[in-house]
Amino acid sequence: MDLNKIPQIKYTDSQNFFLLAGPCAIEGEEMAMRIAEHMVTLTNTLQIPYVFKGSFKKANRSRLDSFTGIGDEKALKILRKVSETFEVPTVTDIHTEQDAAMAAEYVDVLQIPAFLARQTDLVVAAAETGKTVNIKKGQFMSPESMKHAVNKVTETGNEQAIITDRGTMFGYQDMIVDFRGVPTMKQFAPVVLDVTHSLQQPNQSSGVTGGRPALIGTMARASIAAGVDGLFIETHFDCANAKSDGANMLDLALMKKLLTDLVALKGVVNQF
Repeated sequence: MDLNKIPQIKYTDSQNFFLLAGPCAIEGEEMAMRIAEHMVTLTNTLQIPYVFKGSFKKANRSRLDSFTGIGDEKALKILRKVSETFEVPTVTDIHTEQDAAMAAEYVDVLQIPAFLARQTDLVVAAAETGKTVNIKKGQFMSPESMKHAVNKVTETGNEQAIITDRGTMFGYQDMIVDFRGVPTMKQFAPVVLDVTHSLQQPNQSSGVTGGRPALIGTMARASIAAGVDGLFIETHFDCANAKSDGANMLDLALMKKLLTDLVALKGVVNQF
């Protein structure tokens, strides 16, 4: 995996972690542009290699009445506008083999959701587009098993694979991150820690996911100390009214301090 092969990515020689960040879902053009502008300004100042994240469609919903998107093409065009306006790469989730080819026309990185990490046809379809493929580790999978998910990408001839950990199911309606998995998975591909989703608390009775956003800073700092290559953080300027995963996103206003602290910490970690 070569980070420099992601189009428009910057500051890859800064020795910083790279960052995938943005809203959970694309709710509209104004909100996406507002979040992107804020994040690009911050990451330019701090010289963090940055990829704007936004789901064009949310297929993994607990309830039928949950928000799934504003329309596939409409959301994908917004992602393209973000990329062209701010000169940054973009990443979005895909859920079917047909999504892979469609989304690849608009974004630079295709993301495999955690629940679908073992879906061979989906992973191979993403790899065959030639785009970088970010595979989220299933909540039910061991770090060692991610070797096979990565191999599904590389065996198609695509070396651009990333692994993102988002925690492992721990009892009922809770998850835990086992940092012992970081060095294991780094043998297979660069490793990202999905800070916000690892703090989710899925509520199977109500169908509305909760979270513990107060621990985002703790989890992010621990991830940097553990040696991850990148971080994944979902953010919104109005988390309480976000249409998806508002309970575990980071308020956009808090992002500056968090990233400043993390860059300082990364500088210390680099000395070891």
